[in-house]
Amino acid sequence: MDKVALRFLLRERRALIAPESHGLSRPTRQGRRAPGLSQAQIDQLLHRAPDTYGRLESGRYPNPPVDLLEDVARLLGMNEHDWVALWRYALGQDPPHPLHPRAGEVVAGVWQEALDGMAHMAYVSDRSWNLLAFNEPFAALFPGRRVPDNTMRWMAVDPEARAVLTRWETAWAPLVLPQLRAALAAEPGNPTLCGIVKEVLDDPVAARIYESASAYVHPDGGERPVCHAERGPGWVSVCAAQPMAAPRARLVILPFRPAGRPRARPRPLRARPAAPSRDGAS
Repeated sequence: MDKVALRFLLRERRALIAPESHGLSRPTRQGRRAPGLSQAQIDQLLHRAPDTYGRLESGRYPNPPVDLLEDVARLLGMNEHDWVALWRYALGQDPPHPLHPRAGEVVAGVWQEALDGMAHMAYVSDRSWNLLAFNEPFAALFPGRRVPDNTMRWMAVDPEARAVLTRWETAWAPLVLPQLRAALAAEPGNPTLCGIVKEVLDDPVAARIYESASAYVHPDGGERPVCHAERGPGWVSVCAAQPMAAPRARLVILPFRPAGRPRARPRPLRARPAAPSRDGAS
């Protein structure tokens, strides 16, 4: 627990909430000049015992329950960055899930500019694999540059994908469909994911692979065969990351290597060892 940072975060967010916005009056007792909601008012609004919030803000609550952290975060209007910070300062770990149900559906518009500046194929999708942004090299992968609205649905059930994604049944589906199954396990009520799974289960080949899904839940670091619509047969390496402000959204970059070109596996990237300090030098 980082008590100082926790106190600063909560005081700062609490000061932004006007009591009047919740039908409360601003405390006028002598000595109380801090803006925003008082600690007692937060307990009142959250229907908690007196001093519950005060213990949290002061660091006197060693293992605050998840529901308390969620209620406080929502009342104080926290975003996903604040939510992560709250967990790290209060419990020394990352939260088990995003704060807001729709987190991961929207990314900053500057991502399109970033994608346009990349030479490799690249796209950003939301938490349900709906395509949010892509660049021209990515569009060129598809016949007629017909880019799908949802990359998971395309990979899982679109007949065209089984021509573009070479050896789909052995090299792609066993790695793609477990991602879908894991995403649905995390969000069983997600209508987009439920719809894709229904289509998968209606496809005998995809259904068999889906039902035997492994523990593979992310694509980062893999290399897979493709038949590029404009560049012909080759391989793509899959580099996957997450926009920090959009939990479960994905940035995927796909460097392409034409078939027949020798493959040189890049070395893993590691930080350089720290140089010895002068104090320890002989």
